[in-house]
Amino acid sequence: MKKIFCGIDLHSNNMMAAFVDSEGKRLFHKKMDCNIHQLEDVLKPYRNELEKMAVESTFNWYWLVDGLQAKGYPVVLANPAAMEQYSGIKHADDKNDAYFLAEMLRLNILPTGYIYDCNLRPVRDLMRRRMLLVQQRTALLLSFKSLYTRMTGQEMNVNKVKEMEPEEAVKLYEHPANQLISKVQKKHIDALSESIQTIEKAVLADSRDLPLYKRLTTIPGIGKILGLTITMEVGEIKRFEDSGNFASYCRTVDSSRTSNDKKKGDNNGKCGNRYLAWAFVEAANFARRYDETCQKWFDRKKARTCQVVAVKALACKLAKAAWHMMSEETDFQAGRVFPECAGNKK
Repeated sequence: MKKIFCGIDLHSNNMMAAFVDSEGKRLFHKKMDCNIHQLEDVLKPYRNELEKMAVESTFNWYWLVDGLQAKGYPVVLANPAAMEQYSGIKHADDKNDAYFLAEMLRLNILPTGYIYDCNLRPVRDLMRRRMLLVQQRTALLLSFKSLYTRMTGQEMNVNKVKEMEPEEAVKLYEHPANQLISKVQKKHIDALSESIQTIEKAVLADSRDLPLYKRLTTIPGIGKILGLTITMEVGEIKRFEDSGNFASYCRTVDSSRTSNDKKKGDNNGKCGNRYLAWAFVEAANFARRYDETCQKWFDRKKARTCQVVAVKALACKLAKAAWHMMSEETDFQAGRVFPECAGNKK
């Protein structure tokens, strides 16, 4: 019995499915709406021989991959950032893209992505939405402070803005326009703060019992929010072979390209998880302020390089420590992470 491989080129309003056999022969292709029932009708004749199918990782892959997995189909997520079409190709369309996915799947050379647990993924995405709300609130706070400085020549503390009532904001100015914008901005700030707190409580209730979360919060600089973010973004820690791969995924390693000791350019510095990158840099900034060992190591690194490089290097240290703690189920050991500061020799 020949094995069948299927590639699906997914778009926002349609998808193209293409099938090849184990010898690379093109069997069938069809374009259809983004409807899993239509896809099932297309898959039905090949169900028994279907070895594996690949779905292109686009912004809207959740419904399709989750639906196929729920129905028992062997599906993988294709990573388009790591794929490159044949050099010199003259014609490319949805049909050829779908066949290209199926062919790479058949040859077992298809770069694939991680399929996050569909039950935890909404909680992870909730934390990502929280970050968006925080950014919006920060923009409003800065705008509020900027207006106050322009009109009075004085500075206002952020905490004072947060604690202020909308009616108090109105009294800061005499002009009706300034009174209106300050009142509107303060109401938005309060609404965003309430939404952020609601999200934090919901995520904490779902993740506080996860073993990764409890261990992560013992790392210097990592508190409740950073612990939740890292826990939700990591998923399955065993998907990372070693601490170096994990640190690279967290964007805490150098992405330069050199030859003969000369820099020839930069590799893809955005390859990895930007939320983990933010979390570990934030952790590094907190750790260098409030943890004595981290501060000592940071100062030594900063003296040899600069502050930006030292922060990134400390973030890399913390990321590698987090990998060891999560994968080996060990506690944080400052002497192991910073042997030079602890007086130990490796």
